[in-house]
Amino acid sequence: MKRGELIKRIGKIAKATGQKAIYTEGGSHTHVQIGDLRTTIPRHSEVNELTARGILKYLEGK
Repeated sequence: MKRGELIKRIGKIAKATGQKAIYTEGGSHTHVQIGDLRTTIPRHSEVNELTARGILKYLEGK
């Protein structure tokens, strides 16, 4: 999955929960926080599909 698509989906999850997605740039990763949930996105143009699914599943709260 493209990194831009993953960030768009994270934004939709944040909007659906009525919260804001807070992005913080780290060394080689981007940290994302939605409410109390915090995760890391690798800074590559392509993110592994399984990694992307895991990130989305975690942020959706499932």
